Amino acid sequence: MANIKQQIKRNKTNEKRRLQNASFKSSVKTATKQVELLVAEGNKDKAVEALQFAYKKLDKALAKGIYHKNYVARHKSHLAQLVNSL
Repeated sequence: MANIKQQIKRNKTNEKRRLQNASFKSSVKTATKQVELLVAEGNKDKAVEALQFAYKKLDKALAKGIYHKNYVARHKSHLAQLVNSL
């Protein structure tokens, strides 16, 4: 355990950030799974709407620094290919 006041505060903020990042990553995964599920069902209209929402989540995660730009580009490309296959 840290004795220095600044490090104690840093540990608190790191833990808070870790929990927020984990929560956001979970919501991104849920959004991508929703797109995949709608594509599997063959529902193109709802899949396009879900794709836009997933794009929004991925872009926000990139802006927050949660994911690397190549990770985001790879996932957006994969989801677009799925929706375009309908």
